[in-house]
Amino acid sequence: MLSNVDPTMVTDVVDTKKTFCRICHAACPVEIDIEDGARIVAVRGDRSDPLFQGYTCIKGRQLADQYHDPRRLRSALRRSLSGALEPVSSNDALDEIAARIADIVDRHGPRAVASYTGTGAYQNSVGVPMAMAWHKGFGSPSIYTSLTIDQPAHRTAALRLGSWEAGWHNFGDADVSLAIGYNPMVSSYGAGGGLQGTNPFVKLREAKMRGLRLIVVDPRRSELAGQADIWLQVNPGEDPTLLAAMINVILSGTLHDRDFCDRHVEPGHIDLLAEAVTPFTLDYAARRCGVAASDIEAAAVMFATGTRGSAGSGTGPNMAPHGTLMETLALTLNVLCGRVNQPGDTLESPYMSFPGDTRRAQVIPPSPPTPGAPHRVRGLFGLADEMLTNALNDEILMEGEGQVRALLVSGGNPVQAWPDQEKTVAALRELELLVVIDHRLTATAELADFVIAPRGQLERADIPNVMDRRFPAPYTNYADAVIDSGDDVLNEWEVFAGIAARNGTPIDLPGGRLPVGAQLTDQPLTDDDVIDYVFGNARLPMTEWRRNRQVIHHDNRVRVVAADPDADARFAVAPGDVLEELADVRAELTGADIIRGCEAATYPFRLVGRRLKHALNSLGSELPGLRRVATTNYAYIHPTDLAALGAVAGDLLEIVSPRATVVGVAEPDPDIKVGVIAMAHSWGGMSLTDEAVREIGAPTNRLVDSEDGTDRITGLPVMSAIPVRLRRIVDNR
Repeated sequence: MLSNVDPTMVTDVVDTKKTFCRICHAACPVEIDIEDGARIVAVRGDRSDPLFQGYTCIKGRQLADQYHDPRRLRSALRRSLSGALEPVSSNDALDEIAARIADIVDRHGPRAVASYTGTGAYQNSVGVPMAMAWHKGFGSPSIYTSLTIDQPAHRTAALRLGSWEAGWHNFGDADVSLAIGYNPMVSSYGAGGGLQGTNPFVKLREAKMRGLRLIVVDPRRSELAGQADIWLQVNPGEDPTLLAAMINVILSGTLHDRDFCDRHVEPGHIDLLAEAVTPFTLDYAARRCGVAASDIEAAAVMFATGTRGSAGSGTGPNMAPHGTLMETLALTLNVLCGRVNQPGDTLESPYMSFPGDTRRAQVIPPSPPTPGAPHRVRGLFGLADEMLTNALNDEILMEGEGQVRALLVSGGNPVQAWPDQEKTVAALRELELLVVIDHRLTATAELADFVIAPRGQLERADIPNVMDRRFPAPYTNYADAVIDSGDDVLNEWEVFAGIAARNGTPIDLPGGRLPVGAQLTDQPLTDDDVIDYVFGNARLPMTEWRRNRQVIHHDNRVRVVAADPDADARFAVAPGDVLEELADVRAELTGADIIRGCEAATYPFRLVGRRLKHALNSLGSELPGLRRVATTNYAYIHPTDLAALGAVAGDLLEIVSPRATVVGVAEPDPDIKVGVIAMAHSWGGMSLTDEAVREIGAPTNRLVDSEDGTDRITGLPVMSAIPVRLRRIVDNR
């Protein structure tokens, strides 16, 4: 009995482990205090880290709550005949899932089996590569990810325009930077060549001290915009107009790098582009963008007269009207001003998990922006290695050959994230098999036939693979599993490899074929083994990653070398479809014109997305420390607009688009532009009427029509700068 135990002999053993946070892409190093090997008692930033210097955000400091959350799933679930989700062993679940997938492939072909990898699974370095290898193993092109609804134009624009193998200028020595619709002070993930989320407040202050001039395009005075030398508070959806006007200023004033363009741009394209942007005068752009003509001109001149630095865009402009054109114009600014790394330069980002330690100073030639397999809807084509998620609703609902009949969702929440919530729910209900890999019972998991409980981030080995392309220094880190719950949970790779093993399909990775037999559990594979296979062609072998944790490799940067003697590829800054779309934009009254029935008098407001410090998409609101910050995705609105609606903070607002209605909780924000309402993406639940909006928020994807106003390249509908009207709801709280 405790009363008979000498109290001096009762001790709690606290062990401190180093790891890095994987709630978002930033991979902030943290120290975890674990009591008696079982309970996390403290989480803090690691001040010894040479890159982050102890920086973390509020989300990462909740890792203990996430790990110990009583609602966390700790075993697989299977839908019973009664319709309820009941516990089942992971092995039994994989047996049944594999058998059902094999049956669907036999009856409908490999294309009928799809997977969707969401933001959560992107934080697992082997999640996406394993899913892709699994698909290739049985010949299914139906792999979908969150990238094609988040920032798809980053890839499609670079393919259409062409790209520079050695990359755009680094941020570390830039004297000018143009940030279009992103905020690394909150989202911790900037556009290529821009400020990254590794201790961003300190890094920005240092950059400003060395003379950086910052231009920010954003309808809200964000934390980044507040530090800008020029802040262009553009009307949502008008980024293409603004960028076309800036290009007009640069070309008409002969401010572009003529020598670079003569050598690296298709002959005649500069003249064609100049002609296409001539109608985008400063006065025209000022009226349409709601920005002073003098500010647009000053921004163009500031960017063009800099010597180093680049332009880049974020999620909002990618999701807005003409997203691919916007991204193309942003990259075109880099081309026109010759903002590329040249022989003798080194890349700022590590690329330690990629092959090769040199990049050539030459153009990667333009190619079809969507070179992959054809979709069955809207004449769309996928990318080389994945399909377009905005088309997946229709691929499930549309009958006939190639119809998707089974879907594995890994770390995503389609009900709250995919365009057109109502259609999404209908599509998910139509599937023969829906499998969700998630640590919580999300709105999507509520519809699943099987829910696989994954190992948490602290229970698996990992590398910061996404930030390996973004870190502002050649930095490596490696995380071991630091705690073991003992629960029946699987790493994401174990799910895909387990199904492949049962169905006899191969998993081929850069390090070779994964050696799995008839039952995955019979194999001695570890996370470390699989990481070795996935990154088998890395320029710094994984054995060195494990020896070099939280290390900056000052002498191991990717070097830029001269172009091949016969390199003759050139940028295409004025292909026919760009010229056509510029003419379309010039003929519009506003960007919302691409959506049917969006007259300004009927839908006078524009709803944009907003990143939050305390949540990442649909993750965060379930944790106690973050719920104390907010339990809903507030509808942020300028006080002038709120007063005109006869509303005050905390009132409910009915938000109506041409497609549907959501309810938001009003929150005044003097930093947002009049006529704009901002809400974070991916909140809410299954309900289409938002009765619990104060407790769980509302999903803005319901406002989106997946077939109207779509991007001509990516097919993405308008998911930001959505035309809406507002009305105060009388709420008898």
